[in-house]
Amino acid sequence: MDTTWQGHAKVEEYLERIGRLPARITGEAELLDALPAEVHRVLDLGCGDGRLAALVMDAHPEVEAAVALDRSPAMLGAAHTRFAGDPRVTVAAHDMADPLVVDESFDAVVSGFAIHHLAHDRKRTLFDEIHAALRPGGVFANLEVVECATPALQAEFFARIGRAEGDPEDVCAPVEPQLEWMRAAGFTDVDCQWRWRGFALLVGRK
Repeated sequence: MDTTWQGHAKVEEYLERIGRLPARITGEAELLDALPAEVHRVLDLGCGDGRLAALVMDAHPEVEAAVALDRSPAMLGAAHTRFAGDPRVTVAAHDMADPLVVDESFDAVVSGFAIHHLAHDRKRTLFDEIHAALRPGGVFANLEVVECATPALQAEFFARIGRAEGDPEDVCAPVEPQLEWMRAAGFTDVDCQWRWRGFALLVGRK
């Protein structure tokens, strides 16, 4: 995984460019709709500035604990600022390339535009670890960057999101193999519940 996420310049450019995309806002709304009726504990993987965890907490005021993990110091700084003074939230450094080890289980594990940076083999083992981290009935909702059907469609997608040259850090996979990896990890009711070009919402239940 590239080290450019360690600095503020790329983080600020990303948050400015991606944060206002209508498709992202729609995808986040669909993610919230896919979560259980009650969420008391939520884990946000690759949390960035904490945007997705904050949306979950706004939609579910019953949240008692939120854990937000990221490897980028700049992103973690932004997340610490967002959640300053909220005792329910733990923001911590974690590289998703390393095994996910948690002390307690969660009603929901969410991720937004992060897991696609991992090698495919690591995606598969991470799905196993996420399944283990969920309570029975819990939901994994992954708003993700996925591989488009053709190179032309991929180039068109990148142009639409303001990154015509693509991103050298991306290790995107098509939707269907990722759904199969989730099923192999033990998830049920696995589906792509929403898609816009190279953005997709992949959801499974424990």
